[in-house]
Amino acid sequence: MATNTTSLNVSQPPIPIFKGDSYKFWSTEMKTLFKSLDLWDLVENGYVETSDDGEKSKENQKRDAKSLFIIQQAAEESIFSRIAAATTSNEAWTILQTEFKGSSKVITVKLQSLRRDFETSYMKHGETVQGYLARISSVVSQMKSYGDKITDEIVVAKVLRSLEPKFDHVVAAIEESKDLSKFSFDELMGSLQSHEVRINRSTVREEEKAFQIKGEPEPSYLRSRGR
Repeated sequence: MATNTTSLNVSQPPIPIFKGDSYKFWSTEMKTLFKSLDLWDLVENGYVETSDDGEKSKENQKRDAKSLFIIQQAAEESIFSRIAAATTSNEAWTILQTEFKGSSKVITVKLQSLRRDFETSYMKHGETVQGYLARISSVVSQMKSYGDKITDEIVVAKVLRSLEPKFDHVVAAIEESKDLSKFSFDELMGSLQSHEVRINRSTVREEEKAFQIKGEPEPSYLRSRGR
């Protein structure tokens, strides 16, 4: 078992460590690793020993032991106990897949919960664009990990209708100037963050002007922000 990224030798890619979450992403990385070592068919389907296989049987045993060792190395301590009794790579892989990927019914329930979180998510007062988009991105990534085919167009439309009112003019400008069916989430993020910088600068200038009109000294936080 392992608690951080490790590798078997210098020519092999690092083994991704599984800590009990993001199973979909971890399993995808592991599949790629096993395929690069020509071991995936063995892990996925197992093998049947026969008495007349001879050298082929010994070779399969050796390759399977290597595959099992990789899975054990990838399991953090809290996960390792679940596969400690497994004697083949296929058995260990199946145990993890059954527990962490879940049945189709479990996946459906999780997807319903994530979709509800997505639809009810709105930018909080005082929250930064980066913070809000990070929350949305996290939910979308989890939805995709369970097989949801959500598109950038849906995500972009959701974000635009969920921003704080101070972004209304920005939303209107984007909707008028962009083809939202081709406008990516990354493009939206860059556009909103640049507009947020302008909004913050404008707010600082207005506050500075208000203090100047009143004849009061400018607060230190405005001086630092304005510079």
